[in-house]
Amino acid sequence: MVVPFMTLYLTSPEMGYSIAQAGFVFGLFGAGAFSGAWLGGRMTDKFGFYPVQLFTLIGGGILFIVLGQMKSYSLICIFTFAVSFVNEAFRPANSTAIAFYSKEENRTRSYALNRLAINIGWALGVAMGGLIADYNYELLFWVDGFTNISAALVMWIFLKPVDYKPSHHKVIEGKAKISAYRDNVYLVFIVVTMLFAACFFQLFTNLPVFFRKELHFSESYIGLVMSVNGIIIALVEMVLVYKMENKGMNNLLIAIGVALVGISFLMLNLPGMGAVLAFCMILVVTFGEIFSMPFMNTFWIGRTQPSNRGEYAALYTMAWSAAQCLGPMLGAQVADSAGFRSLWWIVGGLALFASFCFFRILREGK
Repeated sequence: MVVPFMTLYLTSPEMGYSIAQAGFVFGLFGAGAFSGAWLGGRMTDKFGFYPVQLFTLIGGGILFIVLGQMKSYSLICIFTFAVSFVNEAFRPANSTAIAFYSKEENRTRSYALNRLAINIGWALGVAMGGLIADYNYELLFWVDGFTNISAALVMWIFLKPVDYKPSHHKVIEGKAKISAYRDNVYLVFIVVTMLFAACFFQLFTNLPVFFRKELHFSESYIGLVMSVNGIIIALVEMVLVYKMENKGMNNLLIAIGVALVGISFLMLNLPGMGAVLAFCMILVVTFGEIFSMPFMNTFWIGRTQPSNRGEYAALYTMAWSAAQCLGPMLGAQVADSAGFRSLWWIVGGLALFASFCFFRILREGK
């Protein structure tokens, strides 16, 4: 609930911060996520995925509530970094857990199922968040914090700890035996992923501001339009992934999906942009997400061993976290100085370039 409305919250009359200041806060959110992902990967490979997930869910929930009480800009910056640091340490452990509980033949569907859960939460959260934000922005932080803590309780009650010792797992033939930081193909993949993610994160940060300031949508309507992304993913992604999985097209689908994301942002500069075209734009970006992201997970997990899976997961998470740091911050600066039209041309063009790079990298380095 908090993340898609954080920029709107900071630029609201009550808080009174500029778009550039809000972009800097999101930059700190990404910086905290980047360093939290690194530590989360290290801790996962050392202690296992279960305790890391449990403690980061509880810690992140508490910090969300505390962040909502902060009003000064410096304290907002400090606690935004802390929230993202703890929350993002969860992700490498969660990715490793999915790999542990799934089989190789259904792994893409397993990650798609995880995304299904996330996007159902996104659809409900952003729609409810819009209504709550209309009433009281601070309440968003309380609700988001308690959902984190509730998730930890559900995990503790229903998903019992497993005897998972990464270093003791047998070596899988044909999979990476080296450090993720020495896998050259993977490192290039990570750089391009970061470029794509920097474009994609405009969806949750600067796009809602564009909808409000340029198209004059209300917070509740912004929440409704943005929730379409999660609803469609919840309804169709598992079916599409099931149909496309194991067809030998994974790498091509990644490139196509990233290209669709680029096209969606270019659509924002179409003449007469309004409620209908905004809805169409969300449709295109959603299908781009469906085609690309589940298979990006399949690519990196396919290069790992159980003993280095946390390291690979951490590097992948760090790419998204770095993008979360740079993308919204730089995008906000462009929107502030050159306008949203320039931002959408740049973001759309970079995403199309990333699509071309993915096609070349994945074809030559699979």
